[in-house]
Amino acid sequence: MSQAASEVIEALLREATPQLAAVSESPRAEAERLLAEVLGSSRTRLAAGLAAAPSAEQVRRYQQWLARRAAGEPYAYLSGQQPFRQIELQVNPAVLIPRADTEHLVDWALERIAAWQATGCAAPQVWDVCTGSGCVALSIAEASPAARLLASDLSPAALAVARGNAEALGLSRVELVEADGLDWPTPVPFELIVGNPPYIAEDDPHLPALRHEPRLALVSGPDGLDCLRRLIAQAPARLASGGWLLLEHGYDQGAAVRALLLAAGFVEVSSRRDYGGQERVSGGRWPGVAR
Repeated sequence: MSQAASEVIEALLREATPQLAAVSESPRAEAERLLAEVLGSSRTRLAAGLAAAPSAEQVRRYQQWLARRAAGEPYAYLSGQQPFRQIELQVNPAVLIPRADTEHLVDWALERIAAWQATGCAAPQVWDVCTGSGCVALSIAEASPAARLLASDLSPAALAVARGNAEALGLSRVELVEADGLDWPTPVPFELIVGNPPYIAEDDPHLPALRHEPRLALVSGPDGLDCLRRLIAQAPARLASGGWLLLEHGYDQGAAVRALLLAAGFVEVSSRRDYGGQERVSGGRWPGVAR
């Protein structure tokens, strides 16, 4: 990098850092990350003085990104990408940004699939409800090629994102359908139903911080449990005997979701904790025949 290029880049970073102070704990690092993305480089190359000087168009784009990020828009919506487990996903404001805590839902699902296959049975039928970007279904498909995946969402815009991700990852075998909850005609029972449904209460104080993400995928009634109640009530009619239902929920909803599962007739009900030690996923086994 020339001296002139170095000076231009440093000036851009110096100007950007205070703009990001209100939305980032590390504003300088985030300014570097944004600029590196715009330049098609990396923070490492930027710091080492190996990045090229930005063009006028790149400066314009960087300043637009800064304004959006300073207004609280998540970085993933600026870059259009978000990593999740072993895959890279396309995201936009039509879908929630995949969180690391949802990996625990996928991990548990893969455990159940492995247990099912260990019995010598045919490949399991798996339904990912409220799929959003497709992060759960596509991660399962990537890790378990034999599993037969159906993924559904109420939002056509979200399904468009999921389809794009499936095609980009070469996982078009995942069937994607528009459905409200588990209200979709299917002739086969499922060995596993998983989902990360909306679970935030209508008056939750954290909602303003999530204003850039789709409300449809976040909010579910006065206590945040409306969608979870509905899925738990619908699931027995869709599950094979011995099939499992696994649902992500809020950090303080574990006891309520376990109670709903038990009341619906599920057995072996338990919860898994997220990376912060909070109960994040609850599930149980359906012991009877589909009804």
